Amino acid sequence: MSITRKHLSARSSAIVIHNDTIYLSGQVAEGADIQEQTKIMLGKIDKLLEEAGSSKSHLLQAVIWLSTMENFAAMNEVWNAWIDPENPPARACGEAKLAREELLVEVIITAAKP
Repeated sequence: MSITRKHLSARSSAIVIHNDTIYLSGQVAEGADIQEQTKIMLGKIDKLLEEAGSSKSHLLQAVIWLSTMENFAAMNEVWNAWIDPENPPARACGEAKLAREELLVEVIITAAKP
């Protein structure tokens, strides 16, 4: 059994790779509004997936948390422009109180190594 952890902190790893499955910790970003935060956050996900040897075309699952469901449509505009339409992941989206008040969105990603 092979487990690789990258970007470790005292409480988590930004990337965990087990065999051919990649797990990313929840990704957030600061920005003026939901669309800016989503764009920046998805860019971070692209970089982490590349570092792990994968890409958004190999997403298995996305769990999205919004601070308010009022941002659902605006977040989806950015998500829909980013996602590989030929390979969409299983996805859930819900409302949750996030770690800091200024955060509007958080995404947890699971992907496969090609």
